[in-house]
Order: sequence, then C-alpha cells, then structure tokens
Amino acid sequence: MKRRLLLAVSWFAVFGACGVMPARAFAQRVDKDYLSTVEAGKIRDAETVNDRIKLFLTFAEDRLMKFQYELDHPSSNKHAEMLNYLMNSYIGCVDDAADLIQLGLEKQDNIRQGIDLMATKSRDFLEVLKKYSAGGPELEVYKDNLDDAVQGTEDALKEAEKAKKKAAPPPIRRKN
Repeated sequence: MKRRLLLAVSWFAVFGACGVMPARAFAQRVDKDYLSTVEAGKIRDAETVNDRIKLFLTFAEDRLMKFQYELDHPSSNKHAEMLNYLMNSYIGCVDDAADLIQLGLEKQDNIRQGIDLMATKSRDFLEVLKKYSAGGPELEVYKDNLDDAVQGTEDALKEAEKAKKKAAPPPIRRKN
C-alpha cells in the first residue's frame, strides 16, 4: 500500500515538474472565477469558436442584466461587492470573447457570425454602460470597474471592426 502511494505521489511530482497536465486538469483550465460550472461546461462543450464567442457574449449580457437588477433591487448584504463582482464578470466575458476572435483569426476559422455578434452586442452594451457612467445610481461604489468595463467594451468593438476586415470572406457558391 505504501509502495502504491509513493508511486502515485512520484508520478504527480514528475508530471507537475514537466508541465504535463492530466486531461481533467487541462479541462478545468476553462473554469474562470466568474463562470459557473454549468457555464464553463457549456464553453468546453461548444464545438466551434463561433459558438464559444456567442456563449461568452450571452454570459456578458446576463451579467449586465443582473447588474441592472441589483441596482434596482439592492440586496440587504454585500450590495457593493455584488455590483463590482457583476461588472468584473461582465468584462471578463467580453474580454474572453474578444480573445476568441483573435484566436479564430489566427487559426483562419470562419468566425464571421461571432464577429458580427460582437460588433452588435458591444454597441448595445456600450449604450447601457455609458448611461450608468453619465449618472447611474450609487456610481461611486462601482465607478472604477464601470470605467474598466467601458474601456474594455470599446476595445472589443474596435477589435471586432478590425476583425471584419481581416476575416476571410465566406465561400461563394457558384452554379455550373
């Protein structure tokens, strides 16, 4: 029994020292602190980069709606922490979607749908964020995170506009 335990510990030490991760540990890399286990599972299970971009933008929209709800219906405890957490979660999702667009361009995947969705959603998100920047309730509580969110969303929009030009055009079907 001691021998098996020693063998197992040595294997983990060797794999850890070499930088080799077991499959389960590699799969858990997708888990972000702002995603639930169900959401991380959906991201892992998505088959294409387009699907992952859409999921991250859906999650970002969800965080923004929860943020609005929290402002309208403040919780009795940890209200400020919840507002900041939701704003940070929102920008994490937008940043990950933008990163996936860059990855898709590098791999020359067909991500036109994801790029178009990013451009559309980013504009909508910016309207909401700028509304809160102009004078939202309890602005001093989440101002720094809101500024980061506005900046990150503007950057994502610029990246999407650039990506539209870089993305390969869709194939043309010709009739013979």
